[in-house]
Amino acid sequence: MSDLTRLVKELKSQANAQQALNLQRFFKTGPGQYGAGDVFLGLKVPLQREIARRYMELDLKGIQTLLNSKFHEFRLVALLILIEQYQRATDLKIKGRLVDFYLQNTRRINNWDLVDLSVYKILGDYLWLVPNKKPLLLKLAASANLWERRLAMIATYAFIQKGRSTEALQIAKQLLNDEHDLIQKAVGWMLREVGKRVAEKKLLTFLNQHAHRLPRTALRYAIERLNPEQRNYYLNK
Repeated sequence: MSDLTRLVKELKSQANAQQALNLQRFFKTGPGQYGAGDVFLGLKVPLQREIARRYMELDLKGIQTLLNSKFHEFRLVALLILIEQYQRATDLKIKGRLVDFYLQNTRRINNWDLVDLSVYKILGDYLWLVPNKKPLLLKLAASANLWERRLAMIATYAFIQKGRSTEALQIAKQLLNDEHDLIQKAVGWMLREVGKRVAEKKLLTFLNQHAHRLPRTALRYAIERLNPEQRNYYLNK
């Protein structure tokens, strides 16, 4: 029995019908919702992490099979394995091949948890190491695909963690007028992290220039850590 066969069997054996229903509601999988058509087995994330750790040597063909699955948990486990393989790789060329594979599968990274879990650890980290590839963020941010736009925004968290805000502010500016709630939340979240992890002054400068254009959702996320007087100022700007 192959590793892939064993992994699939193990995931399916842990299915929980009630939990699956709860997750399908939580991740908005109904017709017309952002996660429409996504199907859950009902596994909790810690269990998926535990299972993924046993299959870290799965080849890319096996990972691709998991990413192609209709089951959300298969795709999450695939990404957990890919993250580990990327982080273990010491050769930049190998990291690059894993990033290329990741980018070939952006349409399969199709819910917010899949994006948020993986993109800054793989694509974001690689763009930090290979700065000339950063135009990829602009291309993703301009995509008609919701998840690719979110990938662009959350990828910048890798730079924020290292004390750099340029990329996050650039992508946030490009997505200022995005009408989707999940992009507005991503923009606000990364702006808040700029204020928290880089410099509050950077956040305030951005808000002074753009707060009047920020959708309310993004603005509320961005100003969460400011003092009450500052929050009121920007909410009424």
